[in-house]
Amino acid sequence: MPEDASLPFYSAHELMALGRRGQQAPPCSHCGALACAGWESVPGGFDAAQLRCLGTLRPAGDEDPTLLEYHPHGTHAWSADAPIAPGWFPYNRCDVWACTTCERPYLRYTEYGGYYTDPRIRALHPDLVVTEESGG
Repeated sequence: MPEDASLPFYSAHELMALGRRGQQAPPCSHCGALACAGWESVPGGFDAAQLRCLGTLRPAGDEDPTLLEYHPHGTHAWSADAPIAPGWFPYNRCDVWACTTCERPYLRYTEYGGYYTDPRIRALHPDLVVTEESGG
């Protein structure tokens, strides 16, 4: 996952627009396995070269973005209908990617546990993007 300071930053409104453009066609055979409604681990054996990084949701200069999540309607991180809240965890640690074949957009971040790292991915569903500010 890139952590390049030169990546373009996506606002919530830009994220919604990108998601709407990307939803115009179904996922192709190269990225169909990634079209998860909620967060999932990147499938083992997936060829990461099928995706290209477009930008980031990481706030510039914020070395310690909040770990608080945004779930006003009782969802949780794994919910298919969980809001995509750029100012909140894990979105504030995400990069925006697209399939190199069909241009369908995805969000990616890496979960760091005590004994593991888990690259995670979620399809960018524009209707789930919210503009609420971070809580931390």
